[in-house]
Amino acid sequence: MVLRPHSNRPTADRANPALAAQQDGFLREVDEALREQEMLNAAKRYGRLAALAVAVLLLAVGGYLWWDHSRQSALGARGEELTLALDQADAGHYDEAQAKLAPLVAKGGDGAQTAAKMLAAGILVEQGKDAEAQAAFAAISSDAAAPQPFRDLATVREVALGFDKLPADQVVARLKPLAVPGNPWFGSAGELLGIAYMKQGRSDLAGPLFAAITRDKTVPDTLCRRARQMAGLLGVDAIDDVNDAANGGSRCGASSAGDAAAQ
Repeated sequence: MVLRPHSNRPTADRANPALAAQQDGFLREVDEALREQEMLNAAKRYGRLAALAVAVLLLAVGGYLWWDHSRQSALGARGEELTLALDQADAGHYDEAQAKLAPLVAKGGDGAQTAAKMLAAGILVEQGKDAEAQAAFAAISSDAAAPQPFRDLATVREVALGFDKLPADQVVARLKPLAVPGNPWFGSAGELLGIAYMKQGRSDLAGPLFAAITRDKTVPDTLCRRARQMAGLLGVDAIDDVNDAANGGSRCGASSAGDAAAQ
């Protein structure tokens, strides 16, 4: 690097201003030329790496956008196939529905496959093929790759189908983790668990569980009424406010007053 002009020049230079100015201009030109050369050298050294980095970034962004578009398109197509299969099932065309579900059941990678398996198992129930349906639900329940809500629902459906033949201890072991307030399947799992407790002679556990179901605002009214009646039979008061029940304001609907009087 050439040093920039400074004032430490010989006396002769200071005595000749024109010569000093000429030297200053020459030195500035040399300094600028050196700076340009340094920038060119840096561009040659790192320019290819920078261009390669930009190219890789553009390829990555383009690849992600293509993948996301493909995934969204596939999900949309699978959703349409599920809807068509459900329409066939609602119309009672079970064989046609199962035929539409078969490709989805064979595919993997997202919740659409598990949803298709659940619908296929439900169709088996509608066809009266309880043993096959129970096996199908059991397979979903034990599938570690399936979304947990589907696995929990499959467990409830599996146990419900085989409830009469299953030992009460096994029912308790399977459903107790699900029969807790806040769980989406608390009502259905809790009702089956309460009956299993009664088979075990544990009315002290069944009664409070049925009462807890009646206080859960997410369970259907029909299930709420059944749970309240069971709680009453077991000697547990499931009505928190008798006056509210008498006025038809109970959680279980307009029949509350009659049930309260029966209790």
